[in-house]
Amino acid sequence: MRPTKLKQSETKIAAKLQKAGARVYRLRELGTLLEECRERRLVAQRVSLDDFIAFLHSADLLKTAAIKRPLGDSIIRYYHGELSPYELGLSIREKSYLSHGSAAFLHGLNDQLPSVVYVNREQTPKPEPDGSLVQANVDRAFAHPQRTSKYVFSLEGTNTSFTLLSGKNTDDYGVVDVQDPMGRVVSCTNLERTLVDIVVRPSYAGGVTQVLESYETARDRVSVEKLVATLEALQHFYPYHQAIGFYMERAGYAAKQLESLRKLPVEIDFYLAHAMKRTEFSSSWRIHYPKGL
Repeated sequence: MRPTKLKQSETKIAAKLQKAGARVYRLRELGTLLEECRERRLVAQRVSLDDFIAFLHSADLLKTAAIKRPLGDSIIRYYHGELSPYELGLSIREKSYLSHGSAAFLHGLNDQLPSVVYVNREQTPKPEPDGSLVQANVDRAFAHPQRTSKYVFSLEGTNTSFTLLSGKNTDDYGVVDVQDPMGRVVSCTNLERTLVDIVVRPSYAGGVTQVLESYETARDRVSVEKLVATLEALQHFYPYHQAIGFYMERAGYAAKQLESLRKLPVEIDFYLAHAMKRTEFSSSWRIHYPKGL
């Protein structure tokens, strides 16, 4: 039996997939690939997208990943070669980037291979909150658990999950390209932005003990000037510079490294995390922190 045109072109299609920058595909991206193959006469015009995908599966050039939504059906993605959970997470929503615990891992701030991938896509710009900080309001806000994303997806057949975040609009401030453990290039917050983000949302980075460890690991690598500039650019409502200063002091940063943070106003008692039970107080940074940290 004479082989089909698809079978005859298998080697060339495989080479095209190998050269492609992306390893994870949405359905429409496979449609674009099919059109390119048609233009190069690697496949017949009559070959449908379903036929093309079926061929790629049968030739072991493509595999399927099913990402289960919290409610409803699964999201289907297609991948070539070994599957990177980071690439897969970024494929769930366009214009997103890796952040918090995922970014901390990719920057080598901890050595624990995480099972949760944090994927952030920024909201549209919104007005900044009005008013000034009032101690009673801060006390009330931090007495309750911090809100966390309910958009948790899971990769079927594995223990990998994806937490989708909708962060404030920063125009992707501090987002860079880094390599994941498989050598794939992925969008991720830079070192300084990551160190700020995990202070703001410690629950997305393993908790305050893990955040402290990250600050210890980053001690000889971080640019404090860049860290302070990042904090100012993000314009958080709460005085997170007090928390950052506390972490840096506990992590053994030199007094000179703390100078720029010391110059920022410390006008209110603040908290290292939400809903802490047993706490101690740092008068230097005016911050409550978990007892024994």
